[in-house]
Amino acid sequence: MKFKILLALIFVNLMQAQKFYFPKTAATDSAILEKQMPELALQVIAQHQSPKNKPKYTVTFLDNLFRLQIAAKDYKNSITTLSEYRKEYADHNMAGNKFLAYEIYSMAKLLEKDQKMVFSNALQSAFNTKYESLPVPLTAKIGSIINGDVNDYKNTLKKSLAKQTDKDSINYASALALCKNYVNYKTYSGIIPQTLKLLKVKEQEKFIIETKKLSLKNGNTLTVTIVRKKENTSPLPVILTNNIYAGELVDEGLGKRAAIYNYVGAIVNTRGKRDSDGINNPFEHDSEDLYEVIDWVSKQPWSNGKVGMIGGSYLGFSQWAAVKKLHPALKTIVPQVAVGIGIDYPAQNNVFMSYMMQWIRYVTNNKLADDKDFNNYTKWDSINTAWYKSGKSFRALDSISGKPNKIFQRWLDHPGYDKYWQRMIPYKNDFAKINIPVLTTTGYYDVDQIGALYYYKEHHKYNKNPDHYLVIGPYDHAGAQSFGYNYVYGYGNLLIDPVARISIDELAFSWFDYILKNGKKPELLKDKVNFQVMSTNTWKHVPSLERMHSSTLKFYLRDRKNGASVFEKPKAEEFTKQTIDFKDRNPKYLYHKVSKQDSVYVTNFVYFESEVLDKDLIISGNLSGLFNVFVNKKDFDTNTLLYQIQPDGKTFLLSTHMARASYAKDNSVRQLLQPGKKEQIPIKNSTFISKKVEKGSKLVLLAGVNRNKNWQINYGTGKDVSDETIKDSGEPLEIKWYNDSYVEIPVYQD
Repeated sequence: MKFKILLALIFVNLMQAQKFYFPKTAATDSAILEKQMPELALQVIAQHQSPKNKPKYTVTFLDNLFRLQIAAKDYKNSITTLSEYRKEYADHNMAGNKFLAYEIYSMAKLLEKDQKMVFSNALQSAFNTKYESLPVPLTAKIGSIINGDVNDYKNTLKKSLAKQTDKDSINYASALALCKNYVNYKTYSGIIPQTLKLLKVKEQEKFIIETKKLSLKNGNTLTVTIVRKKENTSPLPVILTNNIYAGELVDEGLGKRAAIYNYVGAIVNTRGKRDSDGINNPFEHDSEDLYEVIDWVSKQPWSNGKVGMIGGSYLGFSQWAAVKKLHPALKTIVPQVAVGIGIDYPAQNNVFMSYMMQWIRYVTNNKLADDKDFNNYTKWDSINTAWYKSGKSFRALDSISGKPNKIFQRWLDHPGYDKYWQRMIPYKNDFAKINIPVLTTTGYYDVDQIGALYYYKEHHKYNKNPDHYLVIGPYDHAGAQSFGYNYVYGYGNLLIDPVARISIDELAFSWFDYILKNGKKPELLKDKVNFQVMSTNTWKHVPSLERMHSSTLKFYLRDRKNGASVFEKPKAEEFTKQTIDFKDRNPKYLYHKVSKQDSVYVTNFVYFESEVLDKDLIISGNLSGLFNVFVNKKDFDTNTLLYQIQPDGKTFLLSTHMARASYAKDNSVRQLLQPGKKEQIPIKNSTFISKKVEKGSKLVLLAGVNRNKNWQINYGTGKDVSDETIKDSGEPLEIKWYNDSYVEIPVYQD
């Protein structure tokens, strides 16, 4: 194994050392650049290694290859490579949404060359051909797919060229990056704005798109975009979306999504967004405003009086805000990956996240959505790192990011789930009044899964028999509100089972047909909870979340010395001691080697490993349990991870849980720990998963403390955590994890 790693490192170093001819003058002379780029791209292609027997790298390989082929002016092969990429990306018709701009550009360049056409005419022909070939649901998304920031691409290319300081040479990594940046600029500068104008013509033939201003009783005015098919002349049900990510292309795209399924699409922008006036305070006024919006759209001549709602993330939250005071015209909602405000965002189980500052700027920097700033991950990572290393209070994060922010500070003023958060969405008995059909979608890798399932659980807790269906599978935040890809990206390019690769859009509008047009219930919805069991290529259907598992397995925090099993309760009391020095801002990175193939990051964690499983096990549901601990401080933030060590030695993350210990028993009331006393900390609101764990695997449980730049740092003084600084850290945190602590693992059996 060490020899293979050494060979890989040697290969990487050789690639870095590989030099290609590239005249320094090309960085400043556009004519020379245009001449040299195809030659450089051909050199890079010759060194671009095929990922044989490594399928998880295929997507990245093809992503680079088609761009290199465009740079080399090999447009025919770039189109072929794009087709191969899409087969790897998703094996259904929605895969066509990937890199459509590059395909249209390549098609146009081929026509320009082969048929001696003027490029503008070639582009028009290429666009029309491609548009007509697209699946109808995809045409609704084409505006946002082919749009791009040409100036941003231009500036990125300039920066890439400015780095070329070597005399007449460039290494492999820099050459690859330069080719990609060059192609991005050439493609989008070549097709915009002509393709957007051509799209407008297409849409004018098919749709009626109107933008109206709706005046509310409180004096505010909201922007509403209405999209209808021209061929639909009779009143139809309206599918409403409440959108904070405002923009003409985005709003119209959301409206067209409904229109192509033969509904009226209505998109309303929140206060302060697009042409809506009023102060933009995210989450705070949606419930109040949406009642009037629903009332208005239900009474328009193109409406038959029935309204449904759809949308993901913030747009999913909005639907729960709308049903806090239920309008009679609202007949169903389809909340996808819904933010659980105060539950999983901006704090997860009462631990505030650094990401909240990035998101606040995203939606409040201007009247639209500041994608450029939001997507500047290097900037935000450096801001979070600067805050972490400074030791300043979490309240200082807004100032470190550029300027104080009232929204950020107001959110921090509410560390518990208090009335501030409760008034934004249904709370307790409010759920008893929600008697319309609901379809919730989320995923095992959805960052808002905890929020989405909070609504589901509360609805069932306070309503005796809600007409509420759930679909959950191996989807991330994007996949569970659009369609299942072949892979879950960002998780080792995890290949998902074929049966999980469904279109969430088609499911949602089949649901609308079922509820609003007396259609057939979607085939997938065989019971109230519909979940995909990973590694089995099957869906299961049960009446409740509790029925996702049939038994539980207690994993105790115990040492396996003398052959003891972690699945058996220990007879004698023992503990594992952990020490965390919060003053140390550069802790040593520690890894526990679990096999010759893999290791687990254990900085800030204690490690417990099970024996080898002698039979297959389906883990289905979420972790619960109880930590019995001795702590020398008044508070700390727990962090728990459950891994599978697969028979081949590779790790697979199954579930996570993070929570503030002082809020673990009640997220609305803080109950500080008593230093020096054994305390019980319940495990609630962990992430759900359903997966077969194969015979020959082991389970690994990491129990530890949250301490990193992406979250608040809880120093344990008992003060408001947002106000604590490194000066409050005092002596190191000491925890004794007692061996009668356990994590309860849900197990499914047919």
